[in-house]
Amino acid sequence: MRGITTLVLLSSLCLVTACGAFRTLDTDTEVNDSDTIVLAGEGRDAREDRTTIWEAFGPRKNEQRVQVNRYLWAASLEVLDFLPVDSVDPFTGVIVTGYGTPPGGGRSYRATVHIKDPALEARSLNVALQSRGGAVSPQTARAVEDAILSRARQLRIKDKKI
Repeated sequence: MRGITTLVLLSSLCLVTACGAFRTLDTDTEVNDSDTIVLAGEGRDAREDRTTIWEAFGPRKNEQRVQVNRYLWAASLEVLDFLPVDSVDPFTGVIVTGYGTPPGGGRSYRATVHIKDPALEARSLNVALQSRGGAVSPQTARAVEDAILSRARQLRIKDKKI
Protein backbone atom coordinates (compact mmCIF):
# COMPACT_ATOMS: atom_id res chain seq x y z
CA MET A 1 0.00 0.00 0.00
CA ARG A 2 2.87 2.34 0.81
CA GLY A 3 4.33 1.85 -2.69
CA ILE A 4 1.03 2.77 -4.33
CA THR A 5 0.76 5.94 -2.23
CA THR A 6 4.28 6.94 -3.22
CA LEU A 7 3.50 6.26 -6.88
CA VAL A 8 0.33 8.39 -6.72
CA LEU A 9 2.22 11.25 -5.07
CA LEU A 10 5.01 11.09 -7.64
CA SER A 11 2.48 11.01 -10.50
CA SER A 12 0.71 14.05 -9.06
CA LEU A 13 4.00 15.90 -8.71
CA CYS A 14 4.93 15.10 -12.32
CA LEU A 15 1.53 16.27 -13.55
CA VAL A 16 1.74 19.55 -11.62
CA THR A 17 5.31 20.08 -12.78
CA ALA A 18 4.46 19.33 -16.42
CA CYS A 19 1.48 21.69 -16.38
CA GLY A 20 3.68 24.46 -15.02
CA ALA A 21 6.26 23.80 -17.72
CA PHE A 22 3.68 23.94 -20.51
CA ARG A 23 2.16 27.13 -19.13
CA THR A 24 5.57 28.78 -19.02
CA LEU A 25 6.44 27.48 -22.50
CA ASP A 26 3.25 28.95 -23.95
CA THR A 27 3.92 32.39 -22.52
CA ASP A 28 7.60 32.49 -23.47
CA THR A 29 7.31 31.06 -26.98
CA GLU A 30 6.48 32.98 -30.10
CA VAL A 31 6.28 32.02 -33.73
CA ASN A 32 7.81 34.44 -36.17
CA ASP A 33 7.28 34.88 -39.91
CA SER A 34 10.20 32.64 -40.88
CA ASP A 35 8.39 29.47 -39.73
CA THR A 36 10.65 28.97 -36.73
CA ILE A 37 9.92 28.64 -33.06
CA VAL A 38 11.78 31.27 -31.07
CA LEU A 39 12.24 30.57 -27.40
CA ALA A 40 12.54 33.59 -25.16
CA GLY A 41 15.79 33.89 -23.29
CA GLU A 42 17.49 36.95 -21.96
CA GLY A 43 15.40 40.07 -21.51
CA ARG A 44 12.33 38.11 -20.44
CA ASP A 45 9.41 39.89 -18.87
CA ALA A 46 9.40 40.22 -15.11
CA ARG A 47 9.12 36.90 -13.32
CA GLU A 48 12.63 36.99 -11.94
CA ASP A 49 11.41 36.68 -8.35
CA ARG A 50 10.51 33.01 -8.81
CA THR A 51 12.01 30.03 -10.58
CA THR A 52 9.68 27.91 -12.67
CA ILE A 53 10.32 24.34 -13.70
CA TRP A 54 11.05 25.56 -17.23
CA GLU A 55 13.76 27.91 -15.97
CA ALA A 56 15.22 25.24 -13.72
CA PHE A 57 15.48 22.58 -16.42
CA GLY A 58 15.68 24.78 -19.53
CA PRO A 59 18.89 25.74 -21.30
CA ARG A 60 21.59 27.60 -19.48
CA LYS A 61 22.75 30.99 -20.73
CA ASN A 62 25.88 29.63 -22.41
CA GLU A 63 24.15 26.64 -24.09
CA GLN A 64 23.74 26.46 -27.84
CA ARG A 65 20.17 27.09 -28.98
CA VAL A 66 18.76 26.02 -32.31
CA GLN A 67 15.86 27.64 -34.10
CA VAL A 68 13.58 24.76 -35.02
CA ASN A 69 11.32 24.72 -38.07
CA ARG A 70 7.82 24.47 -36.65
CA TYR A 71 6.50 22.48 -39.61
CA LEU A 72 9.23 19.85 -39.34
CA TRP A 73 8.65 19.68 -35.57
CA ALA A 74 4.88 19.18 -35.92
CA ALA A 75 5.25 16.77 -38.83
CA SER A 76 7.76 14.64 -36.90
CA LEU A 77 5.35 14.30 -34.00
CA GLU A 78 2.44 13.51 -36.35
CA VAL A 79 4.24 10.93 -38.50
CA LEU A 80 5.70 9.16 -35.47
CA ASP A 81 2.56 9.43 -33.33
CA PHE A 82 2.41 5.64 -32.95
CA LEU A 83 5.64 5.78 -30.94
CA PRO A 84 5.58 6.84 -27.27
CA VAL A 85 7.53 10.06 -26.77
CA ASP A 86 10.34 9.66 -24.23
CA SER A 87 11.71 13.20 -24.40
CA VAL A 88 11.56 16.34 -26.47
CA ASP A 89 13.96 19.24 -26.36
CA PRO A 90 12.90 22.24 -28.44
CA PHE A 91 16.13 24.03 -27.48
CA THR A 92 18.29 21.53 -29.39
CA GLY A 93 15.63 20.21 -31.79
CA VAL A 94 15.68 16.60 -30.56
CA ILE A 95 12.74 14.20 -30.21
CA VAL A 96 13.42 10.77 -28.68
CA THR A 97 10.76 8.05 -28.72
CA GLY A 98 10.38 4.65 -27.14
CA TYR A 99 9.53 1.41 -28.90
CA GLY A 100 6.21 1.18 -30.73
CA THR A 101 4.65 -0.82 -33.54
CA PRO A 102 3.36 0.99 -36.63
CA PRO A 103 -0.27 0.39 -37.60
CA GLY A 104 -0.47 -2.82 -39.58
CA GLY A 105 3.13 -3.75 -38.78
CA GLY A 106 4.56 -6.49 -36.64
CA ARG A 107 8.02 -5.06 -35.91
CA SER A 108 8.56 -2.45 -33.22
CA TYR A 109 10.78 0.58 -33.72
CA ARG A 110 12.10 3.53 -31.81
CA ALA A 111 13.29 6.79 -33.30
CA THR A 112 15.45 9.79 -32.61
CA VAL A 113 14.69 12.89 -34.65
CA HIS A 114 17.09 15.82 -34.86
CA ILE A 115 15.95 19.05 -36.50
CA LYS A 116 19.13 21.02 -36.86
CA ASP A 117 18.18 24.01 -38.98
CA PRO A 118 15.22 26.40 -39.33
CA ALA A 119 14.90 25.72 -43.07
CA LEU A 120 12.23 23.40 -44.42
CA GLU A 121 14.75 21.24 -46.28
CA ALA A 122 15.97 17.65 -46.18
CA ARG A 123 19.34 18.71 -44.75
CA SER A 124 17.55 20.13 -41.69
CA LEU A 125 16.19 16.74 -40.66
CA ASN A 126 17.96 13.64 -39.40
CA VAL A 127 16.05 10.52 -38.34
CA ALA A 128 17.70 7.52 -36.67
CA LEU A 129 15.56 4.39 -36.43
CA GLN A 130 16.23 1.25 -34.46
CA SER A 131 14.32 -1.99 -34.06
CA ARG A 132 14.66 -4.41 -31.20
CA GLY A 133 16.99 -6.43 -33.42
CA GLY A 134 19.32 -3.48 -34.10
CA ALA A 135 19.59 -0.74 -36.67
CA VAL A 136 17.13 -0.66 -39.56
CA SER A 137 18.02 -0.31 -43.21
CA PRO A 138 18.93 3.16 -44.49
CA GLN A 139 16.01 2.92 -46.92
CA THR A 140 13.53 2.60 -44.05
CA ALA A 141 14.99 5.61 -42.25
CA ARG A 142 14.94 7.56 -45.53
CA ALA A 143 11.27 6.64 -46.07
CA VAL A 144 10.40 8.03 -42.62
CA GLU A 145 12.38 11.22 -43.35
CA ASP A 146 10.52 11.59 -46.66
CA ALA A 147 7.16 11.12 -44.91
CA ILE A 148 8.06 13.80 -42.35
CA LEU A 149 9.22 16.22 -45.05
CA SER A 150 6.06 15.63 -47.12
CA ARG A 151 3.82 16.23 -44.11
CA ALA A 152 5.78 19.36 -43.16
CA ARG A 153 5.29 20.76 -46.66
CA GLN A 154 1.56 19.97 -46.46
CA LEU A 155 1.31 21.79 -43.13
CA ARG A 156 3.10 24.82 -44.55
CA ILE A 157 0.86 24.96 -47.64
CA LYS A 158 -2.23 24.62 -45.45
CA ASP A 159 -0.97 27.37 -43.13
CA LYS A 160 -0.18 29.74 -45.99
CA LYS A 161 -3.69 29.37 -47.45
CA ILE A 162 -5.32 30.44 -44.23
